[in-house]
Amino acid sequence: MNSNINMVNKMNIYFSGSIRGGRQDAKTYNQLIDELKKFGDVLTEHVGSSEISSEPTDREIHRQDMQWLKEANLLIGEVTTPSHGVGYEIGYAVAMGKPVFCLHQKKEEKALSAMLNGDPAIKCFEYAEIEEARAIIQNIFTNLQ
Repeated sequence: MNSNINMVNKMNIYFSGSIRGGRQDAKTYNQLIDELKKFGDVLTEHVGSSEISSEPTDREIHRQDMQWLKEANLLIGEVTTPSHGVGYEIGYAVAMGKPVFCLHQKKEEKALSAMLNGDPAIKCFEYAEIEEARAIIQNIFTNLQ
């Protein structure tokens, strides 16, 4: 096996997707997380769950998510559904100098935010079908040094 792939397998991946902004893409998140698990540990696997716990307080959620973000080697966000939290996490990851990759579905009624698409520190990818998104993820990890 390629030594770069071995190194990638040990990565901590922060997956970001809308929770309170809307859960219509939860199934897609779950499929993307399954793909990401081939390349490392997904610290935020719960984002793809069909049931999100309401037990932690907002303060606890913030504290835990910021800890996971610090532990992560990179952030991959699915940004089709706009979310304040996802934007916050992406901005924080960029400020920390972490690689940030955003995937979004081709939808005429939803344009990608100029703040994401216009930031040279964020690599944005558009996809139509889940297989295309999986291929994008594979390419991201293949090209990581």
